Amino acid sequence: MAQFDVHRNKGPLKASIPFVVLVQSALFDRYRRRMVVPLVLRSALPGQMATVGSRMNPLFQVEGMAVVLHPLDMVSVALNQLGEPVGSLAEQGQAITDSLDELLSRSWG
Repeated sequence: MAQFDVHRNKGPLKASIPFVVLVQSALFDRYRRRMVVPLVLRSALPGQMATVGSRMNPLFQVEGMAVVLHPLDMVSVALNQLGEPVGSLAEQGQAITDSLDELLSRSWG
């Protein structure tokens, strides 16, 4: 299990949020939970959500599906609640980090 690995969502919203991406640093791998960010189906978002494709909500392709990173719904998940890994967004890790930076440090004001 590595940072930016994509896992299937086993939760009740899996129809609109088929995947989550692990964002937690490997420094905390000994902990029993992982911080994940939902990857929401682009088609499930209301209307033309203005922030899709922005620094805050980058768009990715996972298993042929257009999904949007939704950091405002970031959550801690128990290890046994993570679904199977389906891939990695490590090559897009900077976009994910930029999104979290936007959420945590750039949006103040």
